[in-house]
Amino acid sequence: MTFADEVKNAVTPRAALLVIGVLALQLLFIASYVGALHNPKPTDVPFGVVAPQRVSAQLVTELKNLPGGPLDPRAVTDSITARRQILDRKIDGALLVNPKGTTDTVLVASGGGTVLATTLTKIIKKVEFTQHRTARALDVAPASNQDFDGLSSFYLAVGWCVGGYLCASILAISAGSRPANRQRAAIRTGVMALYSIAGGIGGAIIIGPILGALPGSFWGMSGLGALTVFAVGMITLALQALTGIVGIGLAVLIVVIAGNPSAGGAFPLPMLPDFWRAIGPALPPGASTWTARSIAYFRGNAVTGPLLVLSAWAVVGTVITLLMAMRRKPDEAEQAETAAATRPGTGGAGSTLA
Repeated sequence: MTFADEVKNAVTPRAALLVIGVLALQLLFIASYVGALHNPKPTDVPFGVVAPQRVSAQLVTELKNLPGGPLDPRAVTDSITARRQILDRKIDGALLVNPKGTTDTVLVASGGGTVLATTLTKIIKKVEFTQHRTARALDVAPASNQDFDGLSSFYLAVGWCVGGYLCASILAISAGSRPANRQRAAIRTGVMALYSIAGGIGGAIIIGPILGALPGSFWGMSGLGALTVFAVGMITLALQALTGIVGIGLAVLIVVIAGNPSAGGAFPLPMLPDFWRAIGPALPPGASTWTARSIAYFRGNAVTGPLLVLSAWAVVGTVITLLMAMRRKPDEAEQAETAAATRPGTGGAGSTLA
């Protein structure tokens, strides 16, 4: 046998295509992570301005025209409203101008991302310096001292997502990567649901009672975890039902390559490039990270949209998985297995006692 024949036997056309696919995923991984995170800078960060009426419009215009457009300022009536909008996650910070002195206050929320809070403070202090004023930072939603840089919510979401697609991948390849029939699809969905509940509760126990990394509702975190795991797991099963083993790679593309760098974890969404900022909220890691931070630091506010996103992934994944199984006819191998299992003397349902 020639070397060329050995190569053909060792690397089948299907294997070669899969290897090329893996190479593409590798390059996309590098491009996505480096593209999203190599040069973080704030752009159009929602920012409130509380100032006397005579200077409010001028200050808003000045902040809006800062080089690079880091802020998207808007006038806010008073400090109470500014605090409420920050806690409602409508704005990421606010400047409170003191009309009776030269020391103003910058309201920030490090629970939404320490890097963003620090960056906003630096921007405002630099502006204040040019006007011979000073500014002090006041954190209205501080991150836990056990939550370095506010990253725990992101890592928690990533863990749930990884668990979801790994569990689904195991279920998908457990029978030799055969497509699911009706019964098999229903069983996989049921197993995925049970695993999701266990994963959600387990993650909440680790992040809360064990490590004390995140405050907030334990059951709220558990429910979020179960929904995240189930959403990622079912979309992985759906992609596998549609495309076979390639679907596992597609799940990695959606969740890991596109989802993780755009989730607003290492750098909150306002600091990411436009593309990643746009896709992040629509993908499971981003929706889960946002919701976990809201539960931990923002009184559970602004979670309806992200929960709908996760629910949509879960519903679409479940529907596709079950529909593909219902449309599929038993193949010859399965018919042979069924016949063998029911043939007398084989130990199947049709066997008789000796």
